[in-house]
Amino acid sequence: MQHPKLARLELQIMETLWARGACSVREIQDAFPEKSRPAFTTIQTTVYRLEAKKALRIAKRVGNANIFEATVSRRAAENRLIDDLLALFGGRAKPVMARLVESGKLSLEDVKEAEEALRRLAGKDKTR
Repeated sequence: MQHPKLARLELQIMETLWARGACSVREIQDAFPEKSRPAFTTIQTTVYRLEAKKALRIAKRVGNANIFEATVSRRAAENRLIDDLLALFGGRAKPVMARLVESGKLSLEDVKEAEEALRRLAGKDKTR
């Protein structure tokens, strides 16, 4: 299944659902910092767009409020973003990795984890 492409505000809304579980539109809005909190109608419109994209669904109704839950996992959304980013570079990871190193956002521990993942993948290939 192809996971939906999510915009920044959509990802912020999904982050609230991943962190808190099922929420109403008001609860989602309240999760934003007061200083930069979008209007209720902006959140509501975006939530219904996410529902149309099948990234979330109505879990239940309480009174006249819908309670929404994520149907796309954080991992699936992250994978989609990373795949889209790599596609911008023709599928090449090297420019992305170089930028992460230059910016100091790639730690030695991150590199060790990546090396271990590569070893596991190499081991799986040998067992086939």
